[in-house]
Parts: sequence; structure tokens; C-alpha cells
Amino acid sequence: MSSIREEEYNKPLNLRIWAKMLPFFKPYRKEIFAIIALMLLSALIDVCFPLMQSFAVDHFILPGTVEGVVPFGVGYALMVLTQTLIVIAFSRLSMVVEMCTGRDLKRAAFVHLQTLSFSYYNTTPVGYILARVMSDTNKISSMVAWGLVDVLWAFAYVVGVFIAMLFLNLRLALIIMIIVPFIAVLTVYFQNKILHWNRKVRAINSRITGAYNEGIMGARTSKTMVIEEKNEQDFRNLTDEMYHASVHTAMLNAVYIPSILFFSSMAVALVLARGGYLVMNELIQFGTLSAFISYAIGIFEPIQQLARIAADFVSTQANIERVTGLLERQPDIVDSPEVVAKYGDAFESKRENWEPIKGDIEFEDVSFKYPDGGDYVLRHFNLKIPAGTTVAIVGETGAGKSTLVNLACRFFEPTEGRVLIDGVDYRERSQLWLHSNIGYVLQNPHLFSGTVRDNIRYGRLDATEEEIQEAARKVSADTVVAKLDKGYDSDVGEGGDRLSTGEKQLISFARAVLADPRIFVLDEATSSIDTQTELLIQNAISHLLQNRTSFLIAHRLSTIRQADLILVVREGKIVEQGTHEQLLRQKGYYHSLYNKQFMEEAMLRSMGK
Repeated sequence: MSSIREEEYNKPLNLRIWAKMLPFFKPYRKEIFAIIALMLLSALIDVCFPLMQSFAVDHFILPGTVEGVVPFGVGYALMVLTQTLIVIAFSRLSMVVEMCTGRDLKRAAFVHLQTLSFSYYNTTPVGYILARVMSDTNKISSMVAWGLVDVLWAFAYVVGVFIAMLFLNLRLALIIMIIVPFIAVLTVYFQNKILHWNRKVRAINSRITGAYNEGIMGARTSKTMVIEEKNEQDFRNLTDEMYHASVHTAMLNAVYIPSILFFSSMAVALVLARGGYLVMNELIQFGTLSAFISYAIGIFEPIQQLARIAADFVSTQANIERVTGLLERQPDIVDSPEVVAKYGDAFESKRENWEPIKGDIEFEDVSFKYPDGGDYVLRHFNLKIPAGTTVAIVGETGAGKSTLVNLACRFFEPTEGRVLIDGVDYRERSQLWLHSNIGYVLQNPHLFSGTVRDNIRYGRLDATEEEIQEAARKVSADTVVAKLDKGYDSDVGEGGDRLSTGEKQLISFARAVLADPRIFVLDEATSSIDTQTELLIQNAISHLLQNRTSFLIAHRLSTIRQADLILVVREGKIVEQGTHEQLLRQKGYYHSLYNKQFMEEAMLRSMGK
């Protein structure tokens, strides 16, 4: 089951980590300062309500008079109206901050992902990237917008209540202040425990969701392999884990909430006992006692809120570290400042300075090993590929056939030595300059959501309708279009899932043809399609490869007999090279591969008959 596990995060609150988000908060500093001001004002009004209540008891209720009640009522109504407007204003501002910071974080992450090298996507799960761009950015923006509101209000309210109580009566205030540390310690302890078990519940829930997904998607496999009992037992174990974790969380809440209520009730009881004595002895007014009771009842919820939000802020640090880790990730391959100044970058290209490419490629004393370490794949490798040459790379699955292509296309760079394009080290030119002149057709081509026309036009965005249709005709993709109800306006679905593999390949061929690249790469492009479709695109390939430097990566050796040069790869190293006839005469590894495949194809044909 492929899922990203939620790791435990135990670091303390660290302002340096939060400071990394300042560039994203800075554009909305006016809104944030306004939220701070509104929260302080809101807390002040909330603190004043019990004082207004105290005044009403002492001046209207006990004396039994309504003298002065009108201005009092107007003042009270204005406070309520002001509080209402504050709630509307800060809700709107908080939503603006949440939506805008979330948008900016997502944009920054997406733009940065466009700059990262291919190696990053080879080693990083898609789910991990999606979690950074979607879930983590949402958590950060929500915490900044609403967590800031809650913590400011709660802190200001608690401080304001303490000041008001000290102003009203020192002795009664001390009674509540003695209770508060017990509440605070209890809250911090239980909040940490509850947070830990809530995370565990979410993690188990993610695994249960994954198990559901695998059970549904793999239902046919499960039935044919008769593993229903094992699936049921695995799922039972997961749900048992979920049950025990949920019960543990519920038990913590069952102990925590009554404990808080107990201390809150104790505070109210002590205030009533001591306050009642003071009222009877006319040491304080009855209205003062009523204000203290309101404060005693209301002060403990904000204290709980402060502890909960503090835990959430610490938890959100993990989201910040994951997002900033992505944003701070440097691409393995970067253009020098001089190259960027002349040729531009992926977002602001200076195409007027781009030299035309002929397609001469030379490997000059190239040694290479992958960035994650290990042995050298190539050592002091030299090879000249004149423009227009067709180079085939063959070998068993996992032999490393793509390494040479990746180096030629600058998806990786040599560890030592140089790769020259038209006699110039390609590090002296921009990556975009080179990649714009490469056509790449994969074994499982990716189509973007949209129409057939849109997907072909990705080859050259300014192409006309006639050029799009001509590109489709050249590779027989028009036969695919003819079968679709809406022709070129037909939606291919997400990832092209409404088309077969062969149809997707024909569309991707048309896209590559439209780009008219000087370097062409066909990565096992005909290994997953039917014979009829293969014949269609083999005819197109022979036309497309003319006057272009081309790399063919194929399992079927019969498809590369006409290649100008064949490179044989074994265990990550080039062991033989030459034409088809030369390699057969050598009777080496290529000869054994060819005979083995010839016999397998002959056997399949005989079985088909």
C-alpha cells in the first residue's frame, strides 16, 4: 500500500521556522495588523461585558430603578453592535489572509517544481509532492489566519480578565489565580496526549483509506488469487488499531473535560463562598460578585484554547518545514548566471539569442555516476554522433539504456568530461534552448486533460489548425481522430485515459512532429501497441528520423536493424557498439540477445498459428 505516513513531530515552538513564512505573510501585513487590532478590541469588549452586568445589578436591579437605564442601554447596544461588526470584519480579513497566503504558497511551490531537475521526480513519490502543495499549504494558511485570531483573542481576554478582577477585588482575584495554574498544567498535559493520539488516528485512517482503495482497485486480482481471507484479516487488524486508538483518545477526553469542569466549578464555588461572605458583610457590592462569577466561568475556556492553539502551532511547524524543504530544494542541474543573462530561463526566455541546432552530439571523456552515489555507470566514454545519425540503444530491462539519452538530453550532467552539442559544451547554453529542440516519445506517453487539438498543440503553442492536422496526418494520428465523436475537439480524459496506449502514442507522435525537433528520442515507443498500430507508426518513424539526430530505445531488436549505430548496454555499461551486421559478426552479447529474441518471436508466431 503506497501512502505517506504522518511522522511524529516533537520539536518545540521555533520562531526561526515561522520566520521562513514571512515573505508570504508580508504582502498581507495590513490585513494581519488589522486582525490584531480587531482582536484586541474584541477582547476588551468581552472583558467589559461583565463590568456592564455588574453596573446594571448595582444601579438598576437592586435599587429597583430605571433612572439612567436609557444611556446605559444605548451604550450596551453600541458594544454589541461594535462586537458584531468586529466579527464580520475579522472573519472577512482572516478569509482573505487564508485564501491569499494559501494561493501564494501553492503558486510558489508549483513554479519551483517546474525548475527542479528530472532526477527529483525520479526519486520523489507523487503523493509526497501533492501533500506538500495541497495539504501542507492549506494547514499553514489556515493556522496563520484563524489560529492567529484565536490566540490573540484568548491571550488578550485572559490578561484583561486578570486586570479587571484585580481592579474589582484583590482577594477574589487571588482565589481564581490559584486555580488557573492547575487548569493550565492539566490542559498542557492532556492537549499533548490528545494531539499525539489524534495524529495516530489520522495516520491509521489514511492506511484504512488506502486499504479500501487497494481492495476495490485490486478486486479482480484478489479473487483470481483467492486472497480474500488474508485481505479480510489485514483489514480487521487495521480497524482494530483504529478502534483502540480512538477509544484511547475518547478516554483522554473523558478524563480531561470533567477535570476541567471540576476545577472550573471549584473556582465558581470558592468565589461564591468567599464573595457571598463579603457581600453579606457589605465589603463588596452584589454586582461585583456577579462579575466575578462571570469571569470565573469564562476564563478557563480561553486558557484551554491557548494550550490547544500552542500545540497546533507546534504541529504546523512540521508543515512549514516540509513546504520550505520543497521550496529550498535546489535543482541538480542549473544554468550559470552568464548563461541565464544571455539565453534567459524557463519563465523568461530570450529566444532571439538562441543559436540554431544542427544536432551534432559528442561525448568527450565522459564519466558518470548517479547523484545518489554508487559505482560509475560510464568511465572515460567517447562517442561522436554526427547530425542526422540514428543511434539505437539496446539491452535487457534495467540494464541502463536510458542513461546515455539522459546525458545527451541534459537530464543529467557528466560527473566528469563534457557533452558537446554542435561543438559547444552544452553547459554554455541554456537547458531550455536544448530541451526546446528535443522530441521525446515515451513508452507510456502522458496526455494532458483537454482536447486532442490541445495535446497536439503543446508541441508548438502558436501552431495553426492546418499545421496541427498535417502533423497528425504524418504519423497517422488522423485515424485516431476519425474514430472520435468530436474529432479534434474530443476530450482525451485525465492522463489520456479515454484513449488506448497505441492511440495515445500516435497523438504524442503528432505532438513531437509539430515541435519539429533536431534531436528525437523514442523510448520503447512501440513496445506496448498492437501490430497494426505499430506498422502505422513505423512508417511515420522512418520519415521522422530523416535529417534528425535520433535515439531509439527498444526491446524489439527487429525495429532497429537500420540504425546507423547500435549501442549495447549491460549492467549499466556500454559493452558493444556498431551496426546490426557488425554486431552479429562479433557473435557477442548482442548476437545472443538477437537470437534469443528471434526464437521467442518465432515461438509466439507458431503459437498464434
